[in-house]
Amino acid sequence: MQRYDGYVICTAPRSGSTLLCRMLAETGVAGCPESYFYEPTVEGWVADLGPSRAPGATGEDVLRAVRAKGRGASSLFGLRQQAPGLGFLCDGLARLYPHETTDAGRFRRAFGNLLFVHLTRADKVAQAVSWLKPEQSGLWHVAPDGAELERTAPHRLPVYDADRLAVLVEATQAHDRIWYDWVARQGINPSSITYDDLAADPGAILRQLLEVLGLDGGVADAVSPGVRKLADATSTEWAARYRADHGLT
Repeated sequence: MQRYDGYVICTAPRSGSTLLCRMLAETGVAGCPESYFYEPTVEGWVADLGPSRAPGATGEDVLRAVRAKGRGASSLFGLRQQAPGLGFLCDGLARLYPHETTDAGRFRRAFGNLLFVHLTRADKVAQAVSWLKPEQSGLWHVAPDGAELERTAPHRLPVYDADRLAVLVEATQAHDRIWYDWVARQGINPSSITYDDLAADPGAILRQLLEVLGLDGGVADAVSPGVRKLADATSTEWAARYRADHGLT
């Protein structure tokens, strides 16, 4: 079986990555995958990376801190990379490793032998609705008991916005294209996980991924999903309304 030093969850907003990453971290053996490269500047990365906050911190300092955070108490590195930030990350790695000729080679230099896992959501209308509602309400994630896990703004009642939904549908499609095009150019054959499968049986998906990584899949039995769906009757209504207005089935 192939040995991996870590993995990258290749995804896009509202694809179920928070659920998957929290479950992976809860295993205690699969690192602490987070979106470590989401800021549009290296300075933004440095500001979030604790030990590397000192003035003059370099790109290597950033990577060193990310590797430590992504491993946590385990020996396996985990990273969640959202499609919108992929280009900026690749540009940064190209500056650090100019003698490497491919993005894939630079990822290996930075993080070791990696498993790339593409997590995608087929229903782009539902994905866009799942994006629009928290964008308006400020509430992005809740725990199984309803407790708020992530809020970015005071509560505001969500309102159907066809124009904004159209923008977000297009964005979700573009994010998928970013990953499909990138792995094809890099000659990477990623493992694939769908949002629907993850939502239907998160424990089974976690077990499968652990086994692909060469870990004990039985560890998944002790892990419970730490995130609850935000989708509700309003979500269903908005998606149906958008499809009807755009002649989608």
